[in-house]
Amino acid sequence: MSFLWPLMLWSLLLLPLLVLLYLWLLGRRKKVALPYSQLALVREAAGKGLGWRRHMPPALLLLAIAALLVATARPTAIIALPMAEQTIILAMDVSGSMRATDVEPNRLVAMQEAGKAFLDQLPRNVRVGVISFAGSAAVVQPPTFSREDVRAAIDRFQLQRATAIGSGLILSLATLFPDDGIDLSQITGQRPMPPPLGAPPPQTREFTPVEPGSYASGAIILLTDGQRTTGPDPIEAAMMAAQRGVRVYTVGIGTREGDVIAFEGWTMRVRLDEDTLKQIAQITRAEYFYAGTAEDLRKVYEGLSTRMVMERRETEISSLFAAVGALLTLLAAGLSLLWFNRVM
Repeated sequence: MSFLWPLMLWSLLLLPLLVLLYLWLLGRRKKVALPYSQLALVREAAGKGLGWRRHMPPALLLLAIAALLVATARPTAIIALPMAEQTIILAMDVSGSMRATDVEPNRLVAMQEAGKAFLDQLPRNVRVGVISFAGSAAVVQPPTFSREDVRAAIDRFQLQRATAIGSGLILSLATLFPDDGIDLSQITGQRPMPPPLGAPPPQTREFTPVEPGSYASGAIILLTDGQRTTGPDPIEAAMMAAQRGVRVYTVGIGTREGDVIAFEGWTMRVRLDEDTLKQIAQITRAEYFYAGTAEDLRKVYEGLSTRMVMERRETEISSLFAAVGALLTLLAAGLSLLWFNRVM
């Protein structure tokens, strides 16, 4: 535990003074009571059986004051809390290789079903966006709190030619950071919409690289077999994510042996490119998960939901100490009324 205002801890030196004041008041009370010897029997009867109870309310009040003084120093602690305003981008492969049946019933359907199951694991305060990519990338669903809209977007997937993993990653970053000025026209082939006639150009914030993995308000989950055939280099796209502190969790869909698919009169073997996916995860300080079957993929998603929505962060706990102080004060007053029919 640390403190934002540690100098306020010097106020705890008041506690010994309060103890001395309490002892002085007790001594003074005894001196005042001595001349009245005729009341000795009354005093003995009144004090009989009190013992430690006489000192319990003042002791609780002293502890309450100590807790309140610590609260003024604004203590902080590292605790696990749900991430506030978190956005998760699901970057999902819809290339032709996802028709392979090495994952039953096929890679695409397994990915869709697991993606929808993942939504059920997330708290309602987490926004989810969906990016699909094949030869190019597209925002299928902007980040939203509506799970129904996300499920509908996942169900709309249609297989397309080629695989541009880098385009999917870059568009995911542009969705997380719409004000960073990421030029999608040059790196994904998508032309930006021109501003309305007479409108000022959009303002972009200055980009400063940060520590990889340090962005706590969002993350990307990349689901693909890892076989890039076109588009920007996915490793360079991963470096862009790392410079923004975004973790890219990669999920390899398919088997290491691969499968042979047929399309429009030609056949090809599609294998899982684990090396690329592991490198993407390593660059962004995230993790790679192998999902060789539909059941494995579901378990990966369940594990990701736990990792993604909880974060250990330094949090101020002054209110906790203040609450303890208030409760101890109420307890001290209640015991004093119960035992002595007065407050202290």
